[in-house]
Amino acid sequence: MTGYAVVDVETTGLFPGGHDRIAEIAIVQVDSDGQIEDTWTTLVNPGRDLGPQQIHGISASDTRHAPTFNDIAGLVAELLRGRTFVAHNAQFDRRFVWHAFAATGYGVPLIAPTTLCTMRTGAQLFPTAPRSLAGACFHHGVTLGSAHEALSDARAAADLLRIYLAGGARHAVPGWDDIVELAATTPWPLIPATGATPVRRGIATERDTHFLARLAAARTLPITTWEKEEYLELVDRALLDRHISAREHDQLAEFCVQLKIGREEAGALHREYLSGLAAVAWADGVLDSAEVADFLAVAGMLEVPVADARQILESPTRTSPDTTSRNTVPVDAGSGSVSSRFTLNPGDLVVFTGSMDEPREVWERRAGAAGLVPHPAVTKKVRLVVAADPDSMSGKARKAESYGIPVVSEVGFARILDDVARSTAVGARTAG
Repeated sequence: MTGYAVVDVETTGLFPGGHDRIAEIAIVQVDSDGQIEDTWTTLVNPGRDLGPQQIHGISASDTRHAPTFNDIAGLVAELLRGRTFVAHNAQFDRRFVWHAFAATGYGVPLIAPTTLCTMRTGAQLFPTAPRSLAGACFHHGVTLGSAHEALSDARAAADLLRIYLAGGARHAVPGWDDIVELAATTPWPLIPATGATPVRRGIATERDTHFLARLAAARTLPITTWEKEEYLELVDRALLDRHISAREHDQLAEFCVQLKIGREEAGALHREYLSGLAAVAWADGVLDSAEVADFLAVAGMLEVPVADARQILESPTRTSPDTTSRNTVPVDAGSGSVSSRFTLNPGDLVVFTGSMDEPREVWERRAGAAGLVPHPAVTKKVRLVVAADPDSMSGKARKAESYGIPVVSEVGFARILDDVARSTAVGARTAG
């Protein structure tokens, strides 16, 4: 008997074999007495949006660095081979892992007769104990760290397995030894290991440096007007939702590297951009606290020091109307924020992707009420894509990137809708 492999997966949804996939997997190897021998975990790049991120808490900025399941299939097979597959609500985890292997072209012996479930075992041994993982852990005094984090959940299930083994699970659960023997003796296919490196949550904070840090210090050639305008437009789009996503950091860095724009030149252009925003903020002669906060937030995202940003805000360069209109779009007085140049107009197509905090139908109704047209697919005519996560790896988000269409978050879209509503109100007052 080679022991058990306690597994937990976090997924993009509930339905394996279709659109839903594994986004994180953890395997805790346990000996025949229930003692932990080894642990392993990694995020998995699902190649699509991450589904209900509010549940599992996995970000697309992290999974973009993660291996695909195909990359780790050989290692996962080695960790599971000869061991009884164990999970809490094992049917769910087993089916996802089986389908993940099947998608890579391998049939593996992850079937009900080689699987044990701590949820069912707990119900047989302790009928009055809660069935959920959190409830069972509380009942038995097992520490459950971060719920819906694969390694934390797998460790907790392994601790429950140890308790159940000590409580006589082998004798209480019919066929236990048969299941263990079949799992130990059923052959697995030989799947080559690729040597893929596991990736943990939070990796993006280490790897996704600010785009300015990726640039050379300076360049020798002057920046042309076209280069300046293109760069400022790219900056403007990145700041639509007042968040520069990992994808947008990559885009800005790539643009600067291609055109040999250095940190010094980019910094100067950022100050020019802020000067245009400051001019808009002062257009009505009044600067309120919301405008100041918004301006300083933008400066921070562009890595302009606070002291420099405040000086720009207090003494904005009086740019010409053409320059101002190129870098920003003025909004009505007292709008409460500095608005960027990007605007949406009635009839513009908007696409939604991912599992959002609010139902997609709600956002589609709001878009329709603002005169926008929700569209099911991304085409070159689409003006904006709204994603549950701006770094989403969904097909819609990837196509938007290839077409140069901005991708914004729910929060960013709400902000844009507010600007649309204010612009509409100003137009109505002016017409009246």
